[in-house]
Amino acid sequence: MEHLTFRKAVEADLATIIALLADDVLGASRETIRPEDVARYHEAFLEIDADPNQFLCVVEDGSAAVGTFQLTFIPGLSRGGTKRAQIEAVRVSRSRRSDRIGEAMFKWAIDYSRSHGCALMQLTTDKQRPDAHRFYDRLGFEPSHIGYKLRLL
Repeated sequence: MEHLTFRKAVEADLATIIALLADDVLGASRETIRPEDVARYHEAFLEIDADPNQFLCVVEDGSAAVGTFQLTFIPGLSRGGTKRAQIEAVRVSRSRRSDRIGEAMFKWAIDYSRSHGCALMQLTTDKQRPDAHRFYDRLGFEPSHIGYKLRLL
């Protein structure tokens, strides 16, 4: 997929990223682009953008955004001081989901994470995403842990 470009998101990408996140069965119920929600997304973007341990990526094919993901680099003391990469909010444009863009995105993210000193990549995935589970299995990810979430707000 030599024609894909991977770049750090800029503020002008915000609506496109939100649209990619919402263009999904689960995302459609979690993401909105109503005027009253834009400020929350904007504040989150600014916080992500200012943090050197965050990389919000836009994947383009020509001038069209075809995917997005967020990498978080997590320094830690466990596992002998291993730095981890957490990859989340992975989305490929609905019209391009069978074009192997997801594979290219993960290859790029893994290489980028290694180049930033990460020895481990992890992710969470909703139990309701069996297709995603098969995809992650195929990429070599192992379902080694059980994840829990607690709503705080």
